[in-house]
Amino acid sequence: MSKALSKFQRIIRKAHKFNVPVPRAEDIDRLHPFEERNVHPEIDDITRKLFDDGHYSQATFEAFKFLDKEVQKISKVNESGYKLMMKAFNQESPKIKLTDLSNTSERDEQEGYKFLFSGVVLAIRNPRGHEFGIHETPDQCLDHISLASLLLRRLNLAI
Repeated sequence: MSKALSKFQRIIRKAHKFNVPVPRAEDIDRLHPFEERNVHPEIDDITRKLFDDGHYSQATFEAFKFLDKEVQKISKVNESGYKLMMKAFNQESPKIKLTDLSNTSERDEQEGYKFLFSGVVLAIRNPRGHEFGIHETPDQCLDHISLASLLLRRLNLAI
């Protein structure tokens, strides 16, 4: 094989890296769905490329893994998933207090968030971490990422 042909083949194999889509005029003023939904910046950082590349289930999984790690870091509980959430937000001796727990409404809110955090781990994160072939639509992914953003924002208010 000639040197010229060999060089040409190396260039062609790398050409896909330079294939940048040109935005259409009507799309220039449109917001990305993450901006429309006000996705938390930290979740945006770890999920946007996955979402844009069509890896919706993986984007959801990464968002909830991140949420799990944040709760673990803040609570200093060496668990993950359901056990972590139940210990971190336990109403009797919470590692993370979302309210002052001074009245019934505040205790109910703490309890409700405990179940929301533990519920998303069981219903959303775990299936994507343990099963193959879970498919999501872009709208389902956006709903999941929005929920993770809501919970992360609530967590951030507590610290």
